[in-house]
Amino acid sequence: MPISILKVLWSNKNLLNQFTKRDVVGRYKGSYLGLLWTFITPLLMLVIYTFVFSEVFKARWGTVGGNKAEYALVLFTGLIVFNIFSEVITRAPSLLVGNSNLVTKVVFPLEIMPVAILCASIFHALINFALLIVSLILILGVLQWTLFLAPLVLLPLILLTLGLGWILASLGVYLRDLGQVIGIAMQAIMLMSPIFYPISSIPENLRIIYYINPVSYVIEDMRRVVIWGEMPNWTWLGIGTVIGLVVFMAGYSWFQKTKKGFADVL
Repeated sequence: MPISILKVLWSNKNLLNQFTKRDVVGRYKGSYLGLLWTFITPLLMLVIYTFVFSEVFKARWGTVGGNKAEYALVLFTGLIVFNIFSEVITRAPSLLVGNSNLVTKVVFPLEIMPVAILCASIFHALINFALLIVSLILILGVLQWTLFLAPLVLLPLILLTLGLGWILASLGVYLRDLGQVIGIAMQAIMLMSPIFYPISSIPENLRIIYYINPVSYVIEDMRRVVIWGEMPNWTWLGIGTVIGLVVFMAGYSWFQKTKKGFADVL
């Protein structure tokens, strides 16, 4: 099945590219600053989150000491990873409903739409990642050699995100309230992921919540390879990739089986 999925994506690569560009450019269409908001938005959110958690709640990351600038880098890394997941999952339920004109076109490959959102999300993540690398050089004065492992660390999350994206895009056609539920769920997942604080600060009896959250592992591994120059958790990387592949294939299979009824509902 993975090979057949890749064939579909490759045969529609030009269309996928057009939809990805439309999503990236269309987000800031009509604004004076345009794509500059891609840089400004994460920086503003970074400043807000850093102020709230380091000044108001006095949060610290023991591994990097009490330096607020270093804490900001740790926080920013977690947000980059989480935003890839969050953007796709949050938008997926309304994706087909918002493009009903395309659903009625029999020849249109609807399965590429969640992929386009993922590609746009990764594009924004790459810009944020470039900002992170510059900040690491300016603040810490070092660029870790393990940085090249970052794409490998993201692989389980990308597979999981796309699989869930197909499932939620399909369900969103039939369950119009799903988008509201997912929005609340994303807020909960964000707060229950080690973005603003390390897992070590969580009481032992509650850590199971973080261990069953696949996003937690990816966030932790990304910090290891990008900031601290450590190897990722290879055990999780293997398990996570398998889980991601299962969800990826299940999501695609579910989408293919249910898409026949999209036009009738919409």
